Amino acid sequence: MTDEELMQMAMEARESAHAPYSSFKVGAALETLEGEIFRAANVENASYGLSCCAERNAMFAAVSAGKRGFRRMAVVSSDSGISLRPCGACLQVLWEFAPDMDLLLQGPGGRIERRKVRDLLPEGFTFDYAGENTT
Repeated sequence: MTDEELMQMAMEARESAHAPYSSFKVGAALETLEGEIFRAANVENASYGLSCCAERNAMFAAVSAGKRGFRRMAVVSSDSGISLRPCGACLQVLWEFAPDMDLLLQGPGGRIERRKVRDLLPEGFTFDYAGENTT
């Protein structure tokens, strides 16, 4: 699958967004190492803190389906005039499961910008920071 095809899947996912408050619709398409695709959109809530971004919704769907290996994620928004970046909460979730995963992000004019999760969040939070041991 090409980067453009994965971006198209994210655009299709964006159509399911529930963004009545911000009108900022986002779609994500997450590809597993096996080539399976999980699509999701952002879902807003009147209490903004209870909203959930497309990136986390896609990752949570994949993890809930038992997936743990991820190749790349495409993310698009309703505004093609910006360089889209996942929020800090999304980056932390993505970092925990796939810090070296490629992110295909919508750039101005629909240009695809490729970044690694760890490039956008170089020092993600781990149990080490909390004094916990994961073994």
